[in-house]
Amino acid sequence: MSDVPADLKYSSDHEWVRMQDDGSAVIGITDHAQGALGDLVFIEAPEAGSVFASGDAFGVVESVKAASDVLCPFGGEVLGVNSALDDTPELVNTDPYGDGWLIRMQPGDVAELDGLMDAAAYEQFLEKEA
Repeated sequence: MSDVPADLKYSSDHEWVRMQDDGSAVIGITDHAQGALGDLVFIEAPEAGSVFASGDAFGVVESVKAASDVLCPFGGEVLGVNSALDDTPELVNTDPYGDGWLIRMQPGDVAELDGLMDAAAYEQFLEKEA
């Protein structure tokens, strides 16, 4: 069973969102997603200052199995990227909710966050998808 921390929000595309005290949000891919992809070998991330709409592809994660787009769970501006993934993309495999985060964004419309799932809803989503 995949790890699903209770303090995060989740998208149906298997991204997680952790809200920060300053109103920004850290985004990554879920434990379920990294497990399905396998060993990651490359992460393509956007530049800080890039602006994306909800559902836009903001990056790519490549594994030994496949390459997959990572989608924005809400619209906003990229404030920063996890540069540690340039040299160690496997952090997404070993610590998807910690050191394996992908980007930090400033939401354009915080109401979009209401459309994300809580941990219980995401676990139900995973069960239905299985």
